[in-house]
Amino acid sequence: MSMNRKAAIAAYKERKTIAGIYVIRCGASGMVWVGQAPNLETIQNRIWFTLRQGGHPCRSLQAAWNAHGEAGLTFGECERLEDEESAYVRNALLKERVLHWRDEMKAEVI
Repeated sequence: MSMNRKAAIAAYKERKTIAGIYVIRCGASGMVWVGQAPNLETIQNRIWFTLRQGGHPCRSLQAAWNAHGEAGLTFGECERLEDEESAYVRNALLKERVLHWRDEMKAEVI
């Protein structure tokens, strides 16, 4: 294995993930969904993939995707959490903040 590859793998393993709260909006229906993610940088791809496959567990979000397609939905970040060493504390904070944003935006939690 080359040194460059080893360095790249090490850098990948050491990268910081950014946890936080995201929002998905449907422009046509006005519906809003909020969710929590341990990694905001990868969650949209995961959700869009699941929606494309037709198997997202949130029925209302899947219905909006089916009716309006990818172009009908927008994805955004609500809040990024400070870097938290403890997964337990991070997860508790995510749960608390997603409820805040649900109430703030009159959204459904996914």
